[in-house]
Amino acid sequence: MKIYWDGNAKNIIGPKIKKLRKAANLTQEGLAVALQLEGYAFTSLTILRIENGTRFVPDYEVKQLARYFHVPYEELLD
Repeated sequence: MKIYWDGNAKNIIGPKIKKLRKAANLTQEGLAVALQLEGYAFTSLTILRIENGTRFVPDYEVKQLARYFHVPYEELLD
């Protein structure tokens, strides 16, 4: 797999995840726990890195996050 990266953020969904998390009144730890209870493998460090743009986010995780926040995955990618 070849990953194209412009040297800036490693994902485009970080700011949107942070906004959704704050709107849900969750900490990064709280979001990680909630996702784990849904059966998804996220930690608070994973959430931190996604929000900061220092972690690539695979498509299946984008879908998991979209499902959790009840938004279309396209909204996270737009």
